[in-house]
Amino acid sequence: MRDLLNPSMRKWLGIALAVIVLDHLAKFWVSSALDYQEAIPVLPFFSLVLVHNTGAAFSFLADAGGWQRWFFITVGIVATVVIVRLLKRHAHDAHLAFALALVLGGALGNVIDRVVLGHVVDFLYFHYKSFAWPAFNVADSAITVGAALLIRDSLRGKQASASKP
Repeated sequence: MRDLLNPSMRKWLGIALAVIVLDHLAKFWVSSALDYQEAIPVLPFFSLVLVHNTGAAFSFLADAGGWQRWFFITVGIVATVVIVRLLKRHAHDAHLAFALALVLGGALGNVIDRVVLGHVVDFLYFHYKSFAWPAFNVADSAITVGAALLIRDSLRGKQASASKP
């Protein structure tokens, strides 16, 4: 517990908390403003739409019968423990810690939905003609950006070690 309260950890946990708060404020607003499956066009290629996802990314396992809720909650909790341990170990590495904080906040944002609501609230919907990307939310965006930063950093690390004699 003491490690979680040191200043560098507080910064990264604060970023994760900010993601959770922003995610839930957006979900609350959309849930208050829209009826289920109601869509409001914002741009020709972007709409706000209120949908509930009982599955994972791209509604994977959404129709699995209910067991997936507890499975994804468990995965989210395990991921949280692993990410917090990684954050403690790498709190001094700003690039890595920032990416981990984004993934942590996003994972917990969706876990909270699953625990409280039994599903994840999604509302950001990109589409163009016959192509449509599945709706997603702020937590999903944070996870995606964090994962992309982790991949970028791992590739940079390999390039740096490959260039050393």
